[in-house]
Amino acid sequence: KDRMALAMLEKAAQELGEQGTVVEGSSGSTVIALAPLVVAKGYKLIAVVPDDVSEEKRNHLLAMGVELKIVKPASISSPEHYVNQARRVASFSQQRAICTDQFENPANNQAHCKSTGQEIFRQCGGRIDIFVASAGTGGTIAGVSRFLLSRLANTRIILADPPGSSLFALVKFGVCYAPQQRERTLRRHRYDTITDGVGLDRITSNFASATAIHDAYRVTDQHALLMAHFLFRFEGLFLG
Repeated sequence: KDRMALAMLEKAAQELGEQGTVVEGSSGSTVIALAPLVVAKGYKLIAVVPDDVSEEKRNHLLAMGVELKIVKPASISSPEHYVNQARRVASFSQQRAICTDQFENPANNQAHCKSTGQEIFRQCGGRIDIFVASAGTGGTIAGVSRFLLSRLANTRIILADPPGSSLFALVKFGVCYAPQQRERTLRRHRYDTITDGVGLDRITSNFASATAIHDAYRVTDQHALLMAHFLFRFEGLFLG
């Protein structure tokens, strides 16, 4: 997130100049990455977040001086979706403002192509058989895959997708759909998962920029929890 946050802010700074406001719609992690960078630039940050964002993330953002606008969850087709509201806040701001728009901003995937992908390639000694990632905006899996496949044509790119996300079916069958999207069964919280910040019900321009995603796996919450405990117990990595 720090990599793409920096890339998006540098792009925004070209329009804002020395003063201005940055607006982002986020489930929390991206604006946490943006906040110290925005402060260092001397800008103001407004974060539009859904009301199911954890209290820890809210407190973290408030401690960094971020102005929080908390909204009800809504479909991306609704003007009330937090991404659409963020765009509207920037458009109607009385000060010079720009929405960094992490889902559609090409600086997102470009940052992962230029930095994350190269770091993985270098740290693995140029030997990578399989790269596995989930997708929130799609920027990481798209940017990393683009770099890796430019160097290693036989590397397999695999999507790990949580319950309720449409991307699993998109990769497997070419249809962006999840059972949770059935008419008359659509719930307020569509993603039936405890996983935070990953899973999509649409194709973002970042996700679409991937060179190739060869396969997808549906990862249940139970499997994710078991792996998180395994990594902590046997590898000393506190993740997830």
